[in-house]
Amino acid sequence: MINRRQLLLGSAAGLVSAGLSNRTVYAKTNQAATSDPDNTPQNQLASDSNLPYTPVVTPNGRTLPYKMRDGVKEFHLIAEEVDHEFAEGTRIKAWGYNGSTPGPTIEAVEGDQVRIYVTNRLKEPTTVHWHGLLLPFGMDGVAGLTQRAIPPGESWAYEFTLKQHGTHMYHPHSDEMLQMAMGMMGMFIIHPKQQDPGTQVDRDFALLLHNWAIHPATYRPDPSIMTDFDLWTINSKVFPHIAPLLAETGDRVRVRIGNLSMYNHPMHMHGVQFDVTGSDGGRWPQNQWRKEVTEIVGVGQTRDLEFTAVAGDWPLHCHMSHHTMNAMGHELPVTTGVDQSELARQIRQQIPGYMAMGEHGMSAHQQHIDAGHMRGPENTLPMMGGRGAFGPMEMGGMFTLIKVRDELDHSDPGWFEPPEGTQAYRVDAVPDDLPV
Repeated sequence: MINRRQLLLGSAAGLVSAGLSNRTVYAKTNQAATSDPDNTPQNQLASDSNLPYTPVVTPNGRTLPYKMRDGVKEFHLIAEEVDHEFAEGTRIKAWGYNGSTPGPTIEAVEGDQVRIYVTNRLKEPTTVHWHGLLLPFGMDGVAGLTQRAIPPGESWAYEFTLKQHGTHMYHPHSDEMLQMAMGMMGMFIIHPKQQDPGTQVDRDFALLLHNWAIHPATYRPDPSIMTDFDLWTINSKVFPHIAPLLAETGDRVRVRIGNLSMYNHPMHMHGVQFDVTGSDGGRWPQNQWRKEVTEIVGVGQTRDLEFTAVAGDWPLHCHMSHHTMNAMGHELPVTTGVDQSELARQIRQQIPGYMAMGEHGMSAHQQHIDAGHMRGPENTLPMMGGRGAFGPMEMGGMFTLIKVRDELDHSDPGWFEPPEGTQAYRVDAVPDDLPV
């Protein structure tokens, strides 16, 4: 439990600090395992060079491999406790699948017969519900209704034929509130059996949205929280440790977004107008596509966003502004406009080096944290983080970048350099004849 002294030290007078596929079948992915502290984009080729679709890239994650046996694709999910890092500075004991949260993305094709083994290494029962899939009643994964829950130590099998295509998800339907709050979820992508060559994408990304209650100086999620979450994540990472989405200029890019959080998220993309082309109901007829720059992805929904890539480092983020912040103190007073100098002087008598902050806004927050002036509570991220080419970006949480270049190799290209004459600039004076 955080004490008063820790709160003052870290609060700034009242605010807690808190793959690239080519145009045929290869996937030079920017996936990074959750155990990789640097989240360096890694490159990977699709294992089958004859795939009829562009493989999905799960930033900061991976695709679950399978084995063909008598015409059936066999997968294995292991429900277990995992050591998870949101970003350098906050690590927790979460629950997930196969060593990560979210679990690995399952990828298959409409018409495939799949057999998914689920091993329960938790200390309580669980199930897996295949969210949005059309399947037999007994395979739906609802504890007590469609099956007996899987006891600790046992392995069960789910077997069904994929009757649809689209962007789907999986998660428990056993002690659901706790198990999902602990991180148990993943994406399930089903490609169409018949590909439309006129609308096939060059790069395909899967993003799963979630929220977490990680109280300052604690190491396990609080599943009882309904609204006041501390961290808002994409694939269980926060900015600036969310791997960027990489593409080349002119590529047709699809971003599949699933939402298993407790909020609806208006996902906003800079630089382009995207087409909303599909959902967990599959790819929509082209005459139903619509142009947007912000699309609300509701709780339990998925949406497919497609666009033609334009050179730049373009943000993709939730437009609820507090969802692009890290560990926030929801019940602490806002000090904007408050003269704190006398209060700070008195506090420094008890806590040498204390600095008040927030009188003129919170823009300087990250600068003070980076300079080491104030340390927040243990295992707690500052509210804002990440630096761009021109200084602090003052963003966190559910925020990432789509990095597009005319040509890419197998790595993060660094920061985009705007062509001459295309960047905002300082002026010495404003014409005095402009109306205001």
